[in-house]
Amino acid sequence: MQNDKVQIFDTTLRDGEQVPGCKLDTNQKLIIAERLDLLGVNVIEAGFPISSPGDFNSVSEISKIVKNATVCGLTRAVKKDIEVAAEALKFARMPRIHTGIGTSDSHIKFKFNSSQDEVIRRAKEAVSYAKNFVDDVEFYAEDAGRTDNAFLAKVCEEVIKSGATVLNIPDTTGYCLPEEYGAKMKYLRDNVKGIEEVILSCHCHNDLGMATANSISGVINGARQIECTINGIGERAGNTALEEVVMILKQHPYLNLDTDINTKLLYDTSMMVREKMGMPVQPNKAIVGANAFAHSSGIHQDGVIKNRETYEIMDPADVGVDKSSIVLTARSGRAALAYRAKNIGYELTKIQLDKAYQIFLKFADKLKEVKDDDLHFIMKDVNKYSKIAMA
Repeated sequence: MQNDKVQIFDTTLRDGEQVPGCKLDTNQKLIIAERLDLLGVNVIEAGFPISSPGDFNSVSEISKIVKNATVCGLTRAVKKDIEVAAEALKFARMPRIHTGIGTSDSHIKFKFNSSQDEVIRRAKEAVSYAKNFVDDVEFYAEDAGRTDNAFLAKVCEEVIKSGATVLNIPDTTGYCLPEEYGAKMKYLRDNVKGIEEVILSCHCHNDLGMATANSISGVINGARQIECTINGIGERAGNTALEEVVMILKQHPYLNLDTDINTKLLYDTSMMVREKMGMPVQPNKAIVGANAFAHSSGIHQDGVIKNRETYEIMDPADVGVDKSSIVLTARSGRAALAYRAKNIGYELTKIQLDKAYQIFLKFADKLKEVKDDDLHFIMKDVNKYSKIAMA
């Protein structure tokens, strides 16, 4: 792949769906999968086929309709898991099996009651077995974020020998600091034989609010795939948010990294996922939150009205939002009031604006937000004193 291209691996339908109360049926998954394919994601992780008949069916049906992206199925390092995933993926134009095992001391001791040597043996065996069914095999080293780098490098080297094409380095518990996670990627780049033949992948969780920062640090240090979800949904505090990493790479061209995502579809896709999953998005969520391009402070409003770039680093249209919002509150100034009044047909003189602003402040002190209907009422009051010109 191009060294300046970062693949986007979307796991909304697998890791994202593990959120309590967000279960999707097959038809809903198909609708989202089609949108993800249109959005331009490189890989769609469609599910965990052995987990249930419904998940198997969803992966199978998604495999039939996806035209451009690789379709991926998750497994444990278990032969039966791999066989079932291969069967579910048999209709995919570009199938990928995603298999792996925990590599941290915590997982080895408490989850598997095993040893490092046994984990390496199981990892190699799983990758080798998956290669009997598909050419594209991604290996995940679960809890890599808390795995000793030297041992992690050893595991990676062995699975590369066994045929892995992608190495997923998950910060499963969201514990790493960005500098630490980036250094882990660099260590693997520098110390794993054959690493240049595979794609390093970031899979970060947001337990400490660092999933996006860690993923960006990962790609700066050599990873070329980010695993993420729409709106950052996922286990516990969620996963890396697709819209965030995509726009960071777009807005910082000096990184010389890009994606294939059609960013103009981001907001609409966010709305689709929140509706299908019944998972609200916080208003101050980056990129796709309701307030992401809204301004209520008078100083900010005045600047944005004069030149959008004074307080916005992105053009709303780039993510599919019609325009910035000038929200009228008690913190708004005359410039915002005049702007909003003009939008609904009123051209105010300075004297009229002064009068309107005094009336407006009385409304604003009582209401959280002054809407267009309230403005019409205010303008009628102003019109008693002087005729307002219609814009």
